[in-house]
Amino acid sequence: MQQFENASAGDIVLSLADRIIENRAYLSEIDGKIGDGDHGVNMAKGFGMAADRIRGNDMSLATAFDTLGTVLMTEIGGSMGPLYGVMFTQFAETIEGSPSIDARTFSAMLTNGLDGVQSIGSAKVGDKTLLDTLVPAIEAFDAANAGGKPFPEALDALVVAAEKGRDSTKDLVARIGRASRLGERSVGVLDAGATSCALILETLAHGAKQKLQLSATVGR
Repeated sequence: MQQFENASAGDIVLSLADRIIENRAYLSEIDGKIGDGDHGVNMAKGFGMAADRIRGNDMSLATAFDTLGTVLMTEIGGSMGPLYGVMFTQFAETIEGSPSIDARTFSAMLTNGLDGVQSIGSAKVGDKTLLDTLVPAIEAFDAANAGGKPFPEALDALVVAAEKGRDSTKDLVARIGRASRLGERSVGVLDAGATSCALILETLAHGAKQKLQLSATVGR
């Protein structure tokens, strides 16, 4: 079975933080076109604070996700903090009791994260939000699993769908948040939340694939 150890995967969250911090200016630039312009700054602040608490502590993936989620929910501003905070907290709760993470557990983690986001917001696919990235990405991952694809190939499908979902927001009218006031004028710009969500999913998938490859090597 293709799986990786929960206990040794907390560094994936450090990679997430690095990716968000690297794209801080880009995310704020996108957000500034139809929003407050602070998405990249707030995200980088929260992910950076969490990384400082994770680094050097040899955390499991579950504990690292919980650390990140708690910081995002309680210590940064903006509308995205609670949304991503609950998503990562749900990730953590899902895998907390799992010594290893296989494709089924990974799917449950993603789905519970999505449920958390939807529980505190009214957005749906097509409203020009992070859901336009997250929902199709999970659907593609699950479809690949159902079709008998190996875990790494299902992760590849997730990334492709996430990027396609992100790009789809350029042609959508914003219906949620500050950008919704612009109506048709919001068309032609990527959604910042959908863009950061794609970065998160891409980095998460890459980290999981690396852990799977390492597990396969060790298991030989």
